[in-house]
Amino acid sequence: MEIVSRKRMMVFSGSANVPLAEEVTEVLGIKLGRLEISRFANGEIYVRPMESVRGADVFVIQSHGPGINDLIMEQLITIDSLKRASARRITAVVPFFPYSRQDKKALPREPISARLVADLFMQAGADRLVSVDLHTGQLQGFIDKSWDHLTALPIISDHLAEKLNGDSIVLSPDAGGVKRAERYARRLDASVGFIYKRRDPTTHNESTALSMSGGVEGRHVVIVDDMIDTAGTVVNAAEMVKNQGALSVRVAATHGIFSDPAVDRLKNAPIDEVIVTNTLPPRPDVEALDNVTVLSISPILAETLQAIFMESSVSEIFLGDNA
Repeated sequence: MEIVSRKRMMVFSGSANVPLAEEVTEVLGIKLGRLEISRFANGEIYVRPMESVRGADVFVIQSHGPGINDLIMEQLITIDSLKRASARRITAVVPFFPYSRQDKKALPREPISARLVADLFMQAGADRLVSVDLHTGQLQGFIDKSWDHLTALPIISDHLAEKLNGDSIVLSPDAGGVKRAERYARRLDASVGFIYKRRDPTTHNESTALSMSGGVEGRHVVIVDDMIDTAGTVVNAAEMVKNQGALSVRVAATHGIFSDPAVDRLKNAPIDEVIVTNTLPPRPDVEALDNVTVLSISPILAETLQAIFMESSVSEIFLGDNA
């Protein structure tokens, strides 16, 4: 008897950002898999695939925005249900990796929560992780299996190239993001600089911009970061460069978290445009701001999932900029 195997690709989505998953499946030319997701009276999460996944190469997309802890649990339970339903391979697609800022110990007795979350995905049954613009690349070393690190740099830099006209400089709001700024600068043919900021390790979401490397007077300034949370860092940076004579100020970040009081800060900041992607579901109050642009990462996600399914190179998609 001759048995011919046929690879089958299936994509499922958690409840957090279904529109993104639908965009991805539309690019791939397949239908989004059906999940039953409900909750018991005490808040426990129930997930059940509504179609057979036996032998399939399965991708589970989940954004981790507001209600982050429930959303993590929802994705873990989804992965467990797919594993028990005999999926051949399960890839957890986590565009914004939760707890990524807790990747090291800054004070005695602190947890390394990012490592814990990565372990949870592996224990649930994931064979691979996919994320976009990790807070630090060292996170990939937290697991023994493959972790594909994507970047929104091509999408954001193409948008910026259409907007910038004249002498420009790309700034990192801290010394740790200079490498990211250099990659943007290469694509935009711009100069590079960074802002030195001080952060109190005992206080979350607060920082102070102290000094800057790189001249901004008479230039268009682009401040690039991996995420915007309360917007304190980027607003402080924008005020500093505007006071030093910048022609315009744009802020570009992959993940728009926009925790309070981000909206109020951005309303009153000297920022011409805030550019983020839809790795997290856009908040209505943020979308209502005139200077916020949300770009879709569905093209790069779809191309990456296709490459993983076809066992081809992911790094070639980004020309090495995702390292």
